[in-house]
Amino acid sequence: MYGPFNHGWMFDGGVGMLFGVFWMILMWGIPFLLIIALLKYLFARPRDTDIRDVQPAQKTPLDVLKEAYARGDISRDEYLQKRDDLLEK
Repeated sequence: MYGPFNHGWMFDGGVGMLFGVFWMILMWGIPFLLIIALLKYLFARPRDTDIRDVQPAQKTPLDVLKEAYARGDISRDEYLQKRDDLLEK
């Protein structure tokens, strides 16, 4: 309480000042970190999205054969023969 030149309670060997610096960092750091965490939460892309929704599923040879038969590109006998060939593998 004497002031900076009489070394009162405010500057008693630097311990009070060290505690003040620590307290200031604590009081500014916690809200700053909370704001950063909030911004990251609000603007971050969610990571739990299913990758299968993004990429189209790859077709199996049997799926391609079924589509060709549905379009009428191959006959029923040809479809059955090729299906049996694929299922034997």
